[in-house]
Amino acid sequence: MKKLLPILLILISGSLFAQQDALFSQYMFNKLAVNPGYAGSRELLSADILYRYQWVNINGAPKTLSASIHSPLNNPKLALGFNIYNDKIGPMSYTGALATFAYRIVFPKGKLSFGLQAGFKNSGIIWNMIKTYDENDPFILYPVKKKVVPDANFGVYYYTEKFFAGLSSKQLLQNQSLVVQDSLTGTTQFTKLLTHFYGMTGLAIPLGDNVIFRPSLLAKFVKNAPPQLDLNASFLLANTLWIGASYRTEKAISLITEVNIAQNLRVGYSYDIWLNELKIYNKGSHEFRMSYDFNINKRILTPRYF
Repeated sequence: MKKLLPILLILISGSLFAQQDALFSQYMFNKLAVNPGYAGSRELLSADILYRYQWVNINGAPKTLSASIHSPLNNPKLALGFNIYNDKIGPMSYTGALATFAYRIVFPKGKLSFGLQAGFKNSGIIWNMIKTYDENDPFILYPVKKKVVPDANFGVYYYTEKFFAGLSSKQLLQNQSLVVQDSLTGTTQFTKLLTHFYGMTGLAIPLGDNVIFRPSLLAKFVKNAPPQLDLNASFLLANTLWIGASYRTEKAISLITEVNIAQNLRVGYSYDIWLNELKIYNKGSHEFRMSYDFNINKRILTPRYF
């Protein structure tokens, strides 16, 4: 137990670096969580909520809840959005809230959007999740500061009716997220948020009157970690049912579906199958999503592929 806090700090800043920014298999339906330039691109007020339970059957596995809302303004060049999230990994908990502003350049067949997100991120340790054997251990009594730090993201997103591409970077300020002070030696240890870089693209290809093929990819890069690539192939059937699969280079396969229950209501689900060493310890990962478009003084355009 005397080495608990150093171990936690190593986990936060080292082996779990990729989880500093939550992972989503349904990124193609939830792009605002990756790129702030996506704000307003559905051309009406759109709300989205997503819950992910990763590595089922592993104690302390990541659980993430994300909710967002975004809309264009009366000025077609402007859009606003708002996103809140909570990400738990074992005893570590991250909560954040971000406001989004996007400026869009309108072209005859598409729009180029520049998005900026700004807000805060709160990091801390949930101590009641940690089992202790010596309540008088001085390391347990270390003051752990739950830090609320500013956060900022930036993204560029271009889209047409049947194509999209974007570049974005997140956690630009790289602030300290958790500070532990040793009351015996006076030393301070802290973790640091790392900037994440993303690239994404995809297109919709008609294969007939009732079938649309939509390949897409998401690339992710963060310092001290191998690049990650997510390749997806999905089909839209009768403008109602999306079915598809993704392959992630960290050796995982995602099976994805989304149902357009109505013009403005969509429900999605994905199941991840891990092919690496974790496969014998977990029962996959579940992700549930619901999205709703509010047609306030605007007509919902169908079909929508992105």
